[in-house]
Amino acid sequence: MAYNEILAQRMRDLLVGQPIVEEKKMMAGLCFMVDGKMCVGINGDDLMARIAPEQMDTALARSGCRLMDFTGRPMKGYIFVSPQGTEEHTSLEYWIDLALAFNPFAKASKKK
Repeated sequence: MAYNEILAQRMRDLLVGQPIVEEKKMMAGLCFMVDGKMCVGINGDDLMARIAPEQMDTALARSGCRLMDFTGRPMKGYIFVSPQGTEEHTSLEYWIDLALAFNPFAKASKKK
């Protein structure tokens, strides 16, 4: 399944000004790495965000948000947001800002 190119461009526009942003194609989508760490991405039409674990309950109460269960098991600190939760510019900006706020505290994956 291809990822939503329109959502990708909207996300690029919101990530302008971040010091180090890399795009990486992954399995069924696109990931935006900020400062060498997975921050936000797209899986099909869904936004994926890496957020502070203590923000999970608040995030899950918002429209379109659900646990990231890509492998069948929910991943701690990761969420999916359906298109319903990212249609409005302010909503997409909220998710990007939430992920960027956690990014300095997130651990980078170990290099192979």
